[in-house]
Amino acid sequence: MSDLRDLYQDVILDHSKRPRNFHKIEGGSCAHGHNPLCGDQLTVYVILDGDVVADVAFEGSGCAISTAAASMMTQVLKGKTREEVDALFETYHDVVTGKRDGEECMDELGKLAVFSGVSEFPVRVKCASLAWHTMKAALDETADTVSTE
Repeated sequence: MSDLRDLYQDVILDHSKRPRNFHKIEGGSCAHGHNPLCGDQLTVYVILDGDVVADVAFEGSGCAISTAAASMMTQVLKGKTREEVDALFETYHDVVTGKRDGEECMDELGKLAVFSGVSEFPVRVKCASLAWHTMKAALDETADTVSTE
């Protein structure tokens, strides 16, 4: 298990230091997110092609977990339908909040399973889920800032 935790830490550090899809997208919808507890702030941009996520990106600043979660989220969501996004969001949220066991959901989550250990640190759950809640607001075109409080 220690080797797996080390791998997970390496993946999170890599995405936090070199976030993927870290840029603004014009022509889609966006939402802003804020985690006052940790200071994380981000904007998620989404472009849909019908019911499919054609492009998704983010900008902002935050802790390593928040940045890595946003980076990995953007990679995973491209090409997914709204229904697939909603299902993935529910599974991811259940795992990071400890409602479901991460090992049971590895097939559903794929590389997002690296965040399963976050449930052991309740203060970090908000860091790991901020991008996801913000992405949902962008898809729903909610104008208010998403807050984890």
